[in-house]
Amino acid sequence: MPIDGAAVVAGGDRMAELYIRLAPRAQRLAFLLTGDEQLAQDVAHDAFVRLYGRWQDLRNPDAVDAYLRRTVVNLTHGHWRRRGVERRYLDRHGRERPGVELQPDVEGRDELWRALGSLAARQRAALVLRYYEDLSERQAAEVLGCSVPAVKALTNRALDSLRRDMGSEDR
Repeated sequence: MPIDGAAVVAGGDRMAELYIRLAPRAQRLAFLLTGDEQLAQDVAHDAFVRLYGRWQDLRNPDAVDAYLRRTVVNLTHGHWRRRGVERRYLDRHGRERPGVELQPDVEGRDELWRALGSLAARQRAALVLRYYEDLSERQAAEVLGCSVPAVKALTNRALDSLRRDMGSEDR
């Protein structure tokens, strides 16, 4: 079936509009689900690529927000599933692979990453927003969609949990 050039251009213009309008929201959702800004950007871009590829198959083009949101959630779930498989493989077969030179281990880094990974998603997101992204409590509350006292509580509970998991109250 021949492709109509005018339809492709019109669809591209519509997609550009949607991207400008919805990309920040998709990236924010992906960030809250992953806690990683770079990964969130990748997930949001992948979601738009999938949306563009399925554009002709959408039953209701007005439901683009819902389709995009669902795609972001599915892509992040897929990411976490793959990470779990990778971790189980490394635990079973060891972290060292022949022929691959690894960076020297920084003392406590792995322990900290494990402890961060064990936090609830909202606690991890609160810590990342406050200390990695260096957002104020008010800004973090806006991103998380909660109140400033809730951000304070999430941050305090997360820090208490990290101290407990890492075995020291003064770290």
